[in-house]
Amino acid sequence: MDVAVVIPALNEAGNIGALVAQTLAQPVSAVIVADNGSTDDTARLARQAGAQVVHEPRRGYGFACAAGAAAANADVLVFLDGDFSCRPAELPALLAPLRQNRADLVLGSRVLGQIAPGAMPPHQRFGNWLTARLMNRLYGLTVTDLGPYRAIRRPLLQSLGMREMTFGWPTEMTVKSARRRARIVEVPVSWLPRRAGRSKISGTAKGTVLAAYYILGVTLRYAF
Repeated sequence: MDVAVVIPALNEAGNIGALVAQTLAQPVSAVIVADNGSTDDTARLARQAGAQVVHEPRRGYGFACAAGAAAANADVLVFLDGDFSCRPAELPALLAPLRQNRADLVLGSRVLGQIAPGAMPPHQRFGNWLTARLMNRLYGLTVTDLGPYRAIRRPLLQSLGMREMTFGWPTEMTVKSARRRARIVEVPVSWLPRRAGRSKISGTAKGTVLAAYYILGVTLRYAF
């Protein structure tokens, strides 16, 4: 099972080199960093660490994820953020349900795993809980988290017709997979404070509000 890891990144020079190196140490065939218009050395450091770098100048989390996915040639695509909040060492656990043919989409649940102190502000925890409850009610799921650490079979992703090019990308992936009755499994993962830089979501009031708007909007849009 070939595995490619896609890392959307915007100004993550303080994190990307070590993140790529640790990810390449896992059972993966490629690491693709989707540089979303960085103004620092993110692209150079990612390439220096061994990643393939694709450039997506259109700002948006979904645009970056889509660009990385389009460049990947693997059976399974893994997505994780460029801020080093996810542990690359936990990637084998994320892939296990796919290797065992028990899942088509595997979600890394921070709720089932461990959230380090200071890694997720209270308002983000509440919004995450609320949206997960709503998603479960509307789509018949039992998910606990909407985290970015996830693995999906490439044919399933290609069949979803992804359209949400903002923070709603992970939510769209989940709800559309549910509507297709794909096998969705959660595994526990850790969530750490970012090593360097500032969060694009919880780091600003605007980012938090926009993320909540897009995520809730996507959850409702595809339910009916």
